[in-house]
Amino acid sequence: MIIIKNQFEIEKIKKACAILAEVKTILYDFISPGVSLKDIDSVAFKEIRKRGGKPAFLGQYGFPGTCCISVNDELIHGIPSDYIVKDGDIIKVDTGVIWEGYYSDSAFTKGVGNITKKDEELIRVAKDAFYAGFNAIKVGKRIGDISAAIGNLIRKRGYYTPDEFCGHGIGKSLHEDPYVFNDGNPNTGPIIRNGMVICIEPMILQKSKNVLVKEDGWTVYDPFHLNTAHYEQTILIDNDQAYILSGDNI
Repeated sequence: MIIIKNQFEIEKIKKACAILAEVKTILYDFISPGVSLKDIDSVAFKEIRKRGGKPAFLGQYGFPGTCCISVNDELIHGIPSDYIVKDGDIIKVDTGVIWEGYYSDSAFTKGVGNITKKDEELIRVAKDAFYAGFNAIKVGKRIGDISAAIGNLIRKRGYYTPDEFCGHGIGKSLHEDPYVFNDGNPNTGPIIRNGMVICIEPMILQKSKNVLVKEDGWTVYDPFHLNTAHYEQTILIDNDQAYILSGDNI
């Protein structure tokens, strides 16, 4: 069931997103050669708590970290480890904040130091696919219109996205209805309404839409071991407009 948010709930979500936007900027600047994934996760935890929030991912479904941190061919759900970031890595960070019982969720991809033109394009496609979906949000249209816009852009650029993972509604839970797939057909799915809060999160693969999960039971990766990208924002639909709540400066 899709939960339409009232103004009280929207203000709580906005605050969760404002904290997340600040923390994302700190993390983005912190990621550099020589830091470990656990270092990144520790900074995220401290900065969220310092602002009065709670880490949304820590313990969610049993996940052991504040952030999902996925490196190079890892796409999503990477567990923070002792891996040391090096020049040329592609780092995906996905994290969220709880503020007074309400959730936010966002992800970015950072190329560390000197990366290839191909990797620059990969990161750009993830962000462009997000905005293709975002710009397709119109009250009275359908969620499938968002999905179709995302999928069409990914295909036109010559990339792929997995079927198994997608965006979602958010509010009092991290994952709520509706599912927001990264590909689909126009004029299908639930009607877009004011008061909806959703996360759009394109995930980009280079050779096929297939993915595998590592033995840790979490980390999703490309079976061809090619680099991947991920981009996500929390979005409010209100007053017949769509608003990015979780910080669009990265």
